[in-house]
Amino acid sequence: MGLPREESSTGGRDRRARSRALVVDDERPLVELMTSYLEREGFDVDSAANGESAVSLARELDPDVIVLDLMLPGIDGIEACRQIRAFSDAYIVMLTARVEETDKIVGLSTGADDYVTKPFSPAELVARVRAMLRRPRSAGARAEEQDVHRLGPLTIDVAAREVELDGESIQLTRLEFELLKALSENPRLVLSRRQLLERVWGPSWFGDEHVVDVHVAKLRKKLGDNPGSPRMIRTVRGVGYAMAAQE
Repeated sequence: MGLPREESSTGGRDRRARSRALVVDDERPLVELMTSYLEREGFDVDSAANGESAVSLARELDPDVIVLDLMLPGIDGIEACRQIRAFSDAYIVMLTARVEETDKIVGLSTGADDYVTKPFSPAELVARVRAMLRRPRSAGARAEEQDVHRLGPLTIDVAAREVELDGESIQLTRLEFELLKALSENPRLVLSRRQLLERVWGPSWFGDEHVVDVHVAKLRKKLGDNPGSPRMIRTVRGVGYAMAAQE
């Protein structure tokens, strides 16, 4: 992602394999602390102090991961996240001092990948970012993904990362696509939230399993699926999710 950087300032290492992070917070000491931790882990780090700058820099720099505060001057983190998701598939971790469940749901539903409540451990934040980056981002990276899944009216082209329903193209985010792919690979298999977390978010991911429900709900909405009478994805109460039976 982004333009390759030729050399690092320490020892002339090739930086083309380095990941770029964007830290967005109006508390300068916190930005400096997070930047320090991320740079020690080998990230190239840029920062912004408000929502407008966050959107602009995300578009300009194409970062791999964005650490985004919820409460920002100008447009808040929720709106910034929504705008960034319109053009970027960067991993997004939202930071907030709020602890209410409704705030968590809103943050995740706008496209954030994870959610961390202040105060937090910078080392834990970096660990979560590292776990995210272990997940494959590009299609076609693995030979076994070069296939097409057809389930009734639903077609999932894994290599092209394209989904069609009744012949109409469906636009999905990276996480929504990965969830649908995981479920469609074994359509008769019921996958628990933990299994979906491991397959989509990665085995090193840790956090609230509720994130699965949020993204499944978004996926269902885009597929026009009714949870009460599912055509595509069914809920197996107390277990998890599976593809609905197809004709």
